Parts: sequence; C-alpha cells; structure tokens
Amino acid sequence: MPALPPGLTTRPLHKTDAHDVFVLMAAQEQADIGEVAIEEADIVSDWARPSHDLGARSVGVWDGDTLVAYAELMGADRADTSVLPSHRGRGIGTWLAHWLQDLGRSIGSTVVGMPVPQGSPGDRLLEALGYHVRWTSWVLRLPEGATIPERALPEGYVVRAAQPEEMGAAHDVLEDAFLEWSVRPREDLADFEAATTGRPGFEPWNLRVALDADGAVVGVSVVLVSDDGTTGYVDRVAVRRDQRHRGLAQALLVDSFAEARAHGTTTSELSTDSRTGALGLYERVGMVVHSTWVNRAIDLT
Repeated sequence: MPALPPGLTTRPLHKTDAHDVFVLMAAQEQADIGEVAIEEADIVSDWARPSHDLGARSVGVWDGDTLVAYAELMGADRADTSVLPSHRGRGIGTWLAHWLQDLGRSIGSTVVGMPVPQGSPGDRLLEALGYHVRWTSWVLRLPEGATIPERALPEGYVVRAAQPEEMGAAHDVLEDAFLEWSVRPREDLADFEAATTGRPGFEPWNLRVALDADGAVVGVSVVLVSDDGTTGYVDRVAVRRDQRHRGLAQALLVDSFAEARAHGTTTSELSTDSRTGALGLYERVGMVVHSTWVNRAIDLT
C-alpha cells in the first residue's frame, strides 16, 4: 500500500466530523461540477443508520487541523471519498483507494465502487487504478417554470403525505422496487427511518404515498428541499410492480414537485442510473440531464 505524504495524520471519523466532511465534499464538488450538491443533512442521516459502523468503516486525513480527505465504506461495496482540491496530485486519492480495497477484503466484500463525476480528476484516477464503470447515473432537472403533465389517477386512488403507520408499507414498496435491479442486502426499516424521518429538517409532507382504492400503499416518493430553499429533490420514487403503467409514477412526480414549489422551491431534480431504465421516462415528462456521474468499481477477488 502506498504511503501518505509526510506530515498528514489519519484517524477514524466521528459523528461530530460531519460538518468538516461536508465542507470537504462541497469544495470538491464545486471544483468538479461547478456547484455544491451535497448537504450536511445527507451525511448526518447516512451516519445515523443503525447498521453503519462509522468508526470501523471510515478514515479521515488531516493536514494540521484541516480535514483534507476522507473515505468510508457503507454496506458491502458502497464507498465515498473526497480529496480537497488544493491537496490533489500528492497521492492521497491513491492511498484512499487502497485503504478501501483493504477494508473491503477484510469484511469479505468481492467488489468496492464509488460515484464520481464523469471526466473528473477522481474519475481519471480510478480509471488509471483499474476501476471499471459499473453503471452511469444522471441528475435531471425540471427547467424553472416548467411543469410535468398531469396524469389522471385510477378511480379511487389518491396521492398524499404518508401517515406514521404507513412507514413500513412505504419502505416495503421502495425496497421491493429497488431490489429488482440493485444487488445488495435488503435495507432495514430502522435505516430507512434514519434516512427519512430522522433526517435533519424532515417534515411529514416530505414522504408521499399513492394509495389504491382499498387504502394500500402502492407508490412512494421521498421529496426533499435544498438547504437554500431553491430546489426540490426527489430522493426516491417507486411504484409496486403490479401497479405500474397506470400513471402512478408520473402522478407522484407531479405531486412531489408541486409540494416542493408550495414550500418555496423554484427548480426540481432527481437522479436515476442505467440499471433502472428510467431515464427515458423522466426525459419524456420534460426533465433534462444536468450532470452525469459514473460508478467505478474494482473487483477484490
């Protein structure tokens, strides 16, 4: 494993490091994509998941009192890393990549991958280190002032904010749908709650559900508002398999973006990737690709 440059120190991250990690990631995103997409609440809610052992699955790299890089591994293979732009070219990213591989092997992972903006320094580094593209993802934006065409719901169906007692059913719809194409263990309900109702700033209207005529949850959308209040972001959307092709996904998007606008936003976003086959759906309702990311991974066997 390569060595870090002299003078740098490392230790596992603590939950109290969330703000410093946010500052680090924001600086990298500003340099790579020209804007800051990450929010501190994203980090806080991820680290609040009961299944995530932050101390055993993370490392921070400090130059004096400044956090200049970090890496963490969530689940079996989902890695995240950042290097402060002013500290690039010193071998820190290479050291983090090898640290993640060693950690992955120690817990029995067969592959480790991470998202990076396509064509960014991180993308080029990982490619040079032998990481291949597992999938491509896109952030799509609804142009300011545009609206998604409404779709009439089937008779007796409604879309509204979820009630507390519907949390488990909403989680099941999301997990059943996402596990059709995502190869990972099923998410625990406690982890889902930490990332939604436990997220800093969560309000009940953020979790939307579509109900059939019998009152069963058949579709779900999680819609968030950016820290600056300008953007509504659909974090997850899914429809139960037997209820698809009835306009429910489009109705959930219309509802989610309308609710976000009612809470002061002016633009709306979501992301999808090449595993889902949903890019065309979002483009057909008027959304446009805003940025492109790739998930690069390396086999550990």
